[in-house]
Amino acid sequence: MKKFLVLLLALSLVFAMTACGGSSEEAADDSDAAAVESVEGMTFKVATEPTFPPFELVDEETNEITGFDIELIKAIAEDQGFNVEVEQMGFDAIVGAVQTGVTDIGASGMSITEERLETVDFSDPYIDAGLAIAVQESNSDINGEADLQDKTCAVQLGTTGAAKAMELQEAGVLKDVKTFNTVDVVMNELKTGGVDCVINDLPVTQAYIAKMGGIKVVGETLVSDSYGFAVMKGNTALLDAINAGLENVKASGKYDELIAKYFE
Repeated sequence: MKKFLVLLLALSLVFAMTACGGSSEEAADDSDAAAVESVEGMTFKVATEPTFPPFELVDEETNEITGFDIELIKAIAEDQGFNVEVEQMGFDAIVGAVQTGVTDIGASGMSITEERLETVDFSDPYIDAGLAIAVQESNSDINGEADLQDKTCAVQLGTTGAAKAMELQEAGVLKDVKTFNTVDVVMNELKTGGVDCVINDLPVTQAYIAKMGGIKVVGETLVSDSYGFAVMKGNTALLDAINAGLENVKASGKYDELIAKYFE
């Protein structure tokens, strides 16, 4: 009987020690999970293509990349306690770079589309934009989408403007679509008469008109777009921080300051 009681006591001690060990491991797991959920103090790479004013551009005096998107993501980072490093990248490569973790955030006047949502997650929209048709200032033949039959159009590779132009070409409207890596080349192609028109985001086109002259917007907005910041699918910690920071930046008045600086 005594041997049985000793054995029972020993087994009880083993179970108690095992239970304590399990609780410790669970606590460690919970701690690790909490650490993953916090982005405070972390540094994230921000990819952008800086020929897309006023959203992305290179400051002629400092040679640094700036613009509405860049200042906004920096304000969000400051609000949420994380850091950002801005890097230049071809626009058509940004989604893939975010998807594979080569970069952390895509901030490049990027429209939230169903196709892109298949590979990356987007923040809440931070601005509305739309596609517009631009032609040479002297052009009186094209006054809207109905006048694009058999015309040649220039677009930036990988943009919603390019997608719209390809759609019009496949429908037998546009005769040809020329794609270029950057918007400055697209606009120069139009100004020098290499194409009949350009399909591009309206605010960016307006910025180039103000800078270059000789170009005008015609017709109504073709497509209504909303821009968002892209992050890797499933990176909820970073996505939640960006959304919370965006809300706080809007509430603080900083967002309105940036709107006034770049659009008014």
